[in-house]
Amino acid sequence: MNEHHLRTVLTEDETYFNEHRPHLALNQASPLRALPEPVDADIKVTRRDRLGGLLHEYAQVA
Repeated sequence: MNEHHLRTVLTEDETYFNEHRPHLALNQASPLRALPEPVDADIKVTRRDRLGGLLHEYAQVA
């Protein structure tokens, strides 16, 4: 572990926090994204692990 590793982890965490993590105060939207419109269809979701599985990012499959 060194300074480069720490900066890499902090950058990844910051990106996740600002672009993907839902925030309760924003009605489950992310700070840098608008909340998508609700969908009443049967949808499939993929999960992407980040930081070795410490963070999880979910996305709808097209």
